Amino acid sequence: MIPNYLIVILSIGTVLTLIFFILLFTSKEYNSFIAPLDSKEFVLKEVYPVGFKILDIIKYKYSSKGDNKLRQALGILYGKKYQEYYLRVVSAQRISLAFLALICSFPFYAIANDPAVLIIGAIFTWLPYYYFADEVQKKVKKRENEIIKDFPDVTAKLALLTNAGMIMREAWEKVAHTGEGVLYKEMLLTIDEISNGVAEVDAYYNFSMRCNCSEAKKFASALIQGLLKGNQELVLVLNQMNKESWEAKKYYVRQQGEKAASKLLIPICIMFIGILIMVIVPIFANFGI
Repeated sequence: MIPNYLIVILSIGTVLTLIFFILLFTSKEYNSFIAPLDSKEFVLKEVYPVGFKILDIIKYKYSSKGDNKLRQALGILYGKKYQEYYLRVVSAQRISLAFLALICSFPFYAIANDPAVLIIGAIFTWLPYYYFADEVQKKVKKRENEIIKDFPDVTAKLALLTNAGMIMREAWEKVAHTGEGVLYKEMLLTIDEISNGVAEVDAYYNFSMRCNCSEAKKFASALIQGLLKGNQELVLVLNQMNKESWEAKKYYVRQQGEKAASKLLIPICIMFIGILIMVIVPIFANFGI
């Protein structure tokens, strides 16, 4: 006989599944929101309308501390212009996939026939909600590391060209076309801003805000001061910034090496335990223990 608690749990699961599909089939108006999204970056985007619908039903304000942190990170990744759009997308993504994980966990209750599985189901429901917010922060960190990695090369090229007598704007444009990383893309965007009438000083400031790392902010500040004081001062500033950026890169490489070394400790420890077991078990077997 099926226990009463299992009937209740499966009934709840059935109701939640029906709610999920009702929300999915009655939220076609949100399809235009998900159409521009990259399927590789935003997995299972077809179910995101469920999240959009729920957030609109509860009239969610997107004003919590977590939302503000997420908004700032999305502004760095996609630009201030699109940060509100992506905030809604990521919020809908988290709600939709958490809901999907919840209803997918109910069949396991029937198989296990144990209320303790509810705890595992709760964990599986929470994981997508946490993961996709954390993934945004990881992308921001990865982007920052990529910028730091390319900074010494950029400052070295700029210093070399300005030393040769090239004005900063021309040197900037020439260097911007020598690479394909995040830093070079931001440099190209700065060129577009200047071409569209933005003051050179303001364009460099905007560049530092988009890069959102201490190296870029320090570089832009020194660059602006150098431009205001003259080309000779600018060359000295660039040479100094080149030295500092190389030191920052050395620190970053050393830090990454330490992380890699710490990760290697885990498999080494597992291998050591395995060897100990292989040695100790036969010894105890010979003694008849």
